Amino acid sequence: MKAKNTIRESRTDWNMLKEMPDSEIDVSDIPKLDKSFFSRAQVRMPKRKKAVSLRLDPDVLDWFKHEEKQYQTKINAVLRAYVEAHQH
Repeated sequence: MKAKNTIRESRTDWNMLKEMPDSEIDVSDIPKLDKSFFSRAQVRMPKRKKAVSLRLDPDVLDWFKHEEKQYQTKINAVLRAYVEAHQH
């Protein structure tokens, strides 16, 4: 996230968290994962993306590059949302 998009500053004490030992982390609300969970678990590898050459209007490309560090990922997300909205 770019700094200009941040409305307010975090009140988290990041230095304290960095120095905190793992033994002090409260994990009481995290359910235990037993053998039955792992016996049903499946490994899912992400689909590889295809490299394409795509012609875009200069102003559209400039906007994505200015707004997003990983602008190609954002363009993909926008196209995916469009496809999902128009599938029957």
